[in-house]
Amino acid sequence: MYDINSVIADARRLRSSDIHISEGMPLCFRINGALTVQDSDLAPETARALILSMLPDVQRTRFESGEDVDFAIAVPDGGRCRVNIFHYGLDGTRLSGGVTAIAATIRLLDDYIPPLESLGLPPVLKTLSELPRGLILVTGPTGSGKSTTLASMINYINTTRAEHIITVEDPVEYVYGRAKSVIHQREVGRDVGNFAAALRSALREDPDVILIGEMRDYETISAALTAAETGHLVMSTLHTTGAAQTVDRIIDACPPSAQHQIRSQLAGILRGIITQCLIKRSDGGGRVPATEVLIGTDATLNLIREDKCHQLGTLMQSGAAAGMHTLNSDLTRLVKAGTITREDAYKYSNDVKSLADFIGNTRTF
Repeated sequence: MYDINSVIADARRLRSSDIHISEGMPLCFRINGALTVQDSDLAPETARALILSMLPDVQRTRFESGEDVDFAIAVPDGGRCRVNIFHYGLDGTRLSGGVTAIAATIRLLDDYIPPLESLGLPPVLKTLSELPRGLILVTGPTGSGKSTTLASMINYINTTRAEHIITVEDPVEYVYGRAKSVIHQREVGRDVGNFAAALRSALREDPDVILIGEMRDYETISAALTAAETGHLVMSTLHTTGAAQTVDRIIDACPPSAQHQIRSQLAGILRGIITQCLIKRSDGGGRVPATEVLIGTDATLNLIREDKCHQLGTLMQSGAAAGMHTLNSDLTRLVKAGTITREDAYKYSNDVKSLADFIGNTRTF
């Protein structure tokens, strides 16, 4: 008989990153980036029971009214998971009697926060973590390890200096232990109504470092930039696949009347953008990160101020001394070291023609 803790334990044993439970569909785990069926005969009533067993009482009314819900759970082995539960009801996916089906996606989180040096990320992330103020962004697609990278950076601060750190998350994922810093973790929907409200409140709470789970909208972006301008170190994430795209996404998320101001603010406080993706190792031994790093040098900030983000790629190629590199250069490094395959490098590149030139491939696109 299934129970949710045993399903999660099985997923951890298989080194899965995600679990998918859906009424009327197989139970699936995502392992090394690939979705794999674990039980093709999972009964709909069993799937529903597993999903509802995770649902906190405080979220139940929202879910029963038709809303999707996000929350985190702790399991007996000491680990934590991020959960999204949602309804789906397209033709062919309704259960007997016309009842709308439900499904859950569970992201498995490490039961400890890994140190930065263990993640295979550039050393410049530690340097960025040591800054007293400014804006640092970690970007990448869903499942690329952004939350783990930010948690490692926050924990590095926590263990090396006495700061007041406020995190605003939806939901809270990693829980920080007590070290040198004082850390207050706030969950959207439980401790505060939304990201922007939490940020406005945070400025009155004597913070040194503010972690924002995601910069989702203009109100949150504006509040985050203001927090960085007023002398705080602000860290956040976006779902973008490159540094130049990240800058454009921030500005495009703002109303036209505010875009000039946002561009000027960003050019004054950006300290770094780290874009990452996780790629299957060629030897089958898990996944490895590939990164792109943009550092907020004077040249970088001038290009942003002058609306010349299309030139940031060239700047990163020539900015190794400042810790910068493009995604293609890191993919090339991994291919030439035999860590990933050439085919996988092309899948993750945001400029495959340029990548072909980097690694000397004669393939025609």
